[in-house]
Amino acid sequence: MAVEIKVPALGESVTEATVAKWLVKAGDSVAVDQPLCELETDKVTVEVNASVAGTIAGLAVEEGASVQVGGVLCHIEAGAGGAAAAPKPAAAPAAAPKPAAAAPAPAVAAPAGANLAASGPATRKLAEEKGVSAQAIQPSGKDGRATKEDVLAAISSIPQAAAPAAKPAVPAGPRQRADREERVRMTRLRRTIANRLKDAQNTAAMLTTFNEVDMTNVMALRDRLKDDFEKKHGARLGFMSFFVKACIAGLKELPAVNAEIEGDELVYKNYYDIGVAVGTPNGLVVPVLRDADALDFAGVEKGIGELGRKARDGKLSIADLTGGTFTISNGGVYGSLMSTPILNPPQSGILGMHKIQQRPMAVGGEVKIRPMMYLALSYDHRIIDGREAVLFLVRVKECIEDPERLLLGV
Repeated sequence: MAVEIKVPALGESVTEATVAKWLVKAGDSVAVDQPLCELETDKVTVEVNASVAGTIAGLAVEEGASVQVGGVLCHIEAGAGGAAAAPKPAAAPAAAPKPAAAAPAPAVAAPAGANLAASGPATRKLAEEKGVSAQAIQPSGKDGRATKEDVLAAISSIPQAAAPAAKPAVPAGPRQRADREERVRMTRLRRTIANRLKDAQNTAAMLTTFNEVDMTNVMALRDRLKDDFEKKHGARLGFMSFFVKACIAGLKELPAVNAEIEGDELVYKNYYDIGVAVGTPNGLVVPVLRDADALDFAGVEKGIGELGRKARDGKLSIADLTGGTFTISNGGVYGSLMSTPILNPPQSGILGMHKIQQRPMAVGGEVKIRPMMYLALSYDHRIIDGREAVLFLVRVKECIEDPERLLLGV
């Protein structure tokens, strides 16, 4: 009996993925729970395992193809006799255009049009960018939902003169140094990063305010207690825990920085799930430290350390990457002196930390050399006023320059 292996649920708001890599081929024998393929979503890479033991009867999609949640990936002929099974003829690659959609899709074929509201975000975005109405799309998904292929088919049916003009993806004509160039297909994660960052610029009224913080006291405190801290808690005492705690103090005093816009409403969050940007070989990810206000310094350091290890090992789950209320990005670990971080939608604020640099400062009427760090707060001016942004950054500065405030809650 042939068993269908389908795309599993991939998490909240994730409706499609890309088949990044097949780990088996037709005719291979597989065991229960053996990994079959890797799916790359907008956020993470997940493995799909065999639900039964048997033989791969056929692959329904090719590497690089986009697949919807619930779509068929392959067929397994359960039991030892499955080796002779042939792929089902109907299991065509999901990425191939549907024959029925090759011709223009007249409105009478689907009077109500496609249900774009229930379709995947990427599908809705494509339809909006190309100016395709729901009535012009002949949906093939469940409950009238449209797929990317349905939108592309609708686009192809529009007369050329009516199609919206688009800039070519690549320069016209041969490239003069093509023999010394290398083309690599963007991963879904990289495409998502690019799209989200551009969307943030296009959607939010983004502005950045700056300040600088004297790191003298927090560095002295850290140097004095880091060995005892590590012995007791088994975690290294870094600067990030101080900044997480300082940001939470600021967020509690200025709740707009911890809020977001949803439709025509402002959503104020009375919880503090802090995203910490982590660079990985595959791109930037922002795992979330849940209820960071309820954690002590050791809990923050352990939590950040664990999320960082999972990010580098590619083991982050969907739950690790969703639902943050505010983000901290530390470009200083790469040597950045100053930058303007981009918002992580739908959040309304992000703090940028930078390199600690010895600089001459006026202290008590004298010039002294102090370890200074520039801080940057990028914020959505639609919800956060300039006054609130500046006060938030000043609050963070005060807590770092006088870290006892964090211990005493003042």
